[in-house]
Amino acid sequence: GKENADSRRGRGGETTRFHTFNVAQPVRFSRKCPTGWHHYEGTASCYRVYLNGENYWDAVQTCQQVNGSLATFTADQELTFILTQEWDLEEKTFVRKEQRRFWVGYQYVITNRNHSLEGHWEVAYKGSSEVFLPPDPKFGTAMSEKENVLCAQLQCFHFPTLRRHDLHSWHAENCYEKSSFLCKRSQTCVDIKDNIVDEGYYFTPKGNDPCLSCTCHNGEPEMCVAALCERPQGCQQYRKDPKECCKFTCLDP
Repeated sequence: GKENADSRRGRGGETTRFHTFNVAQPVRFSRKCPTGWHHYEGTASCYRVYLNGENYWDAVQTCQQVNGSLATFTADQELTFILTQEWDLEEKTFVRKEQRRFWVGYQYVITNRNHSLEGHWEVAYKGSSEVFLPPDPKFGTAMSEKENVLCAQLQCFHFPTLRRHDLHSWHAENCYEKSSFLCKRSQTCVDIKDNIVDEGYYFTPKGNDPCLSCTCHNGEPEMCVAALCERPQGCQQYRKDPKECCKFTCLDP
């Protein structure tokens, strides 16, 4: 908000001053994921790539620890969103910088072992029936003849000289191979200090107004109330704290 003073003539000729400070303004909230996660409006979900190489089962547990799961996809638009993100990846994490592989939440069940390894994809956990299944995969080289279940890796191709950013392929790999992985979780309320807020609790959303108090409902800040602050007494020049309500620093000499 901003400070203004309006001088007007009152009855009897005296001057009356009206002071208004920190006038509440409409707020556009920052969406809806903790630091390091990418938000996609189409699914109201957050996504994060973990660079530490883990086998498939350890990757599943890591995602569960952050209230998520290995990512599955509901539509081509969601997959396109994933493929076009900049994930701040370290070059040493991948064998080739332009080829990046992540564990995702599918498994390939082998039903007939012949030259083509017949089988079908399944979702690795019981989730939404809207999840689409990948096309026929490429098969990894480090497979045992005893294995009947393989795990899905999504391979992304990133060539700066090409305008297309949606080039990708699906691989069925030994689940005990180590790889980076992609987690997905529902959007959530995140407060101004980047803490995750539980459903129904009051919090101050990330944004430009530390004097807002809102209720977390389905990952959205609702029923927000703003506090209005008077400026510090006896101080002409001051700075407001961006993360603490009604806290000022006096800049007078």
